[in-house]
Amino acid sequence: MKLKPNYFIIPLIVIGVSVVGSVFTSQSVNGWYQTLNLPSWTPPGSIIGAVWTVLFILIAISALIFWNRAKRNRIFGVIVGVFLLNAVLNVLWSYLFFGKHLMMWGFVEIIFLEFSIIALIVMIWPFSRIASVLLWPYAGWVALAGYLNYLIWILNS
Repeated sequence: MKLKPNYFIIPLIVIGVSVVGSVFTSQSVNGWYQTLNLPSWTPPGSIIGAVWTVLFILIAISALIFWNRAKRNRIFGVIVGVFLLNAVLNVLWSYLFFGKHLMMWGFVEIIFLEFSIIALIVMIWPFSRIASVLLWPYAGWVALAGYLNYLIWILNS
């Protein structure tokens, strides 16, 4: 197997998204976040961190499979653009919710994040069903996070 630059670049992008998002999260998780009224079923931080670790691994694998299987055409460029948009939206949610404590805007933004994941799942399916399916847990987790974000917003308004 020949090592290609994408085997390093894609995981580095995913790690970058994870690190930048965690910077915003860590600034508030032991302070502001602990002062909030949370639903009783809110997962503990250790579970949330573990789930995100698995999700970022699945996202990287999905992106690598897609990158290596898809023909380089216009739709390829669109899908790469949606992957990059998704990365920005992922970080933006952490910035809005944890960095700026804007729960309502975090909720609005997470809806766009969820749509970008669903778009990726649908657009990648014709190129690789495996790469598409690997994003399903991400979509499910973000939907749950969106619901949690909504409830936290309502409970603290």
